[in-house]
Amino acid sequence: MSFLGYKRADGTVGVRNHVGIISTVTCANDVAKWISDRVPGTVSFTHQQGCGNPGPDMAHVHRTLSGLGANPNLGAVLLVSLGCEGPVDHIQQAIARTGKPVERVVIQEIGGASKAFEEGARIARGMLTAISELQREEVNDSNLLIGIKCGASDTTQGIAANPTVGAMCDLIVRAGGTCVFGETPEMLGTEHILYRRAANETVGQRIYDIVADVEKRAAILGVDIRGANPSRGNIAGGLTTIEEKSLGAIVKGGTTTIQGVLVHGERPPGKGLFLLDGPGQEPKAVTALAAAGAQIIVFATGLGAPQGFPFVPVVKVTANPRTAEHLSEHIDILVDIFGDASLETLGAQLYQETLRVASGRQTKAEALNYGAYPDIWTTGTVF
Repeated sequence: MSFLGYKRADGTVGVRNHVGIISTVTCANDVAKWISDRVPGTVSFTHQQGCGNPGPDMAHVHRTLSGLGANPNLGAVLLVSLGCEGPVDHIQQAIARTGKPVERVVIQEIGGASKAFEEGARIARGMLTAISELQREEVNDSNLLIGIKCGASDTTQGIAANPTVGAMCDLIVRAGGTCVFGETPEMLGTEHILYRRAANETVGQRIYDIVADVEKRAAILGVDIRGANPSRGNIAGGLTTIEEKSLGAIVKGGTTTIQGVLVHGERPPGKGLFLLDGPGQEPKAVTALAAAGAQIIVFATGLGAPQGFPFVPVVKVTANPRTAEHLSEHIDILVDIFGDASLETLGAQLYQETLRVASGRQTKAEALNYGAYPDIWTTGTVF
């Protein structure tokens, strides 16, 4: 199968063609947002990190920002910096290696926020002109890199929505494409199942390690994470234990071999299915998938989660008819839990819808502009 996408210089294919305005530090967020509000066709990524992060977390933040700038849905990138947050040249250099135009404005160097805004808007308009001539071309679906997420869970999600997403993942992987799923806190109690799907012992041990690390970090705070999860909403939706929630969560990755475990901000080194060590919280989880290079995020939900992302379309899938009706402005696809269609057929139907989005069809989150305030996951204290 195929879709209509934007070919990039580094061999990737975008499903959108935006100019990205990316803040390198929380103190520059306002200017980045001012520019994207002023210049139609641009999108901003703002966050609460980039200053006061201890060493490993700062490297983690910068790797994520580099990955976001490299995402194929961006045809050009403008970085907005404050100036005193420390060296960020390497972020610009990493994005430039993809072959796309990338420039930077620095608030303290240029003389303040107003001047940075005016200069940034001028640069962004020029970038828009430069990428506007690029046309969609038909490409093979092996060029797809799909991020997989679930949230606001209930029983219908584990029974039907997540398995349908998993069936779609199997189709993508078998077609030569790539899927990335994660949410490490929602693997608790199922790590032995994921281990059996690992490509080798190294990958399998890494799965055990990232789950253990989540529990250790919670224990430092005096929290038994297995007792603290699921959430009240999950319980109201019929889930009783974290193990039960995890069993429903991991099926969204399908049944193929797990080729590797990615750190936050890392892109898959090859094709196939990859697991991403990241959070469950939606604004941060979708950022991790976008930084991994996902062109589209397929998001299964039971109770209804509105989260989108500034430059990656998020397809909302539910198997709960009440959610589909009551929150219709957020739900793109209803899985017919009462129908006779096989799981393979439902997965194929979802795949077709995803290809339509890849070719330009707008998602509900895009139409609402919901998801304009994501963030970056960090694990340490901010000083």
